[in-house]
Amino acid sequence: MTPPDFTLEDAARANGQPIVAGVDEVGRGPLAGPVTAAAVILDPARIPPGLNDSKKLTAARRLALFTALLEVAEVSVAHASVAEIDTLNILRASHLAMCRALAGLPRRPDLALIDGNLIPRDLPLAARAVVRGDALSLSIAAASIVAKVVRDRHMVDLAQQYPGYGWEKNAGYPTAAHQSALQDLGLTPHHRRSFAPVRNILYQENITTR
Repeated sequence: MTPPDFTLEDAARANGQPIVAGVDEVGRGPLAGPVTAAAVILDPARIPPGLNDSKKLTAARRLALFTALLEVAEVSVAHASVAEIDTLNILRASHLAMCRALAGLPRRPDLALIDGNLIPRDLPLAARAVVRGDALSLSIAAASIVAKVVRDRHMVDLAQQYPGYGWEKNAGYPTAAHQSALQDLGLTPHHRRSFAPVRNILYQENITTR
């Protein structure tokens, strides 16, 4: 697979849209924790070498690129909470986090390149959905790295408050150890009640308490 490049960004710039932000989210699949989005505007003259889809990088490489991006790019990170995920659904909550990330940038982009096949509702700027964008666009790849590092750090912090679920390793994803801990330890305020494995435990608890 060829690494992501700047083709989409260059096309936007040629089309009179010089400020291009890549947007990606992480955390749709976990049973616990927020969904996190990042928006990144790269400086074409100062792109850190080695940018790639965060899933294709080691943790050490992600961290090194994250640090470099904070130095040379415009970066914004935002979350949607567990309560918002349970109220809106995970897709809408992830789009809310994306909108918040874009709003937090120091400059309003002329174009947002959104990872995925949907553009968030009510986005107040021009946008393009890019399927597998983190593998195609350097800006989206940069956003994927930032979102992943920030959310992983957040889950490590939560793991210290709620030990036993392995969030420092699984980031809230439904690993066997996490699901076993759910059965043994019960739910925390950071578990997503709308997700089936968590909802099923709530259902079981309701039956046993009747």
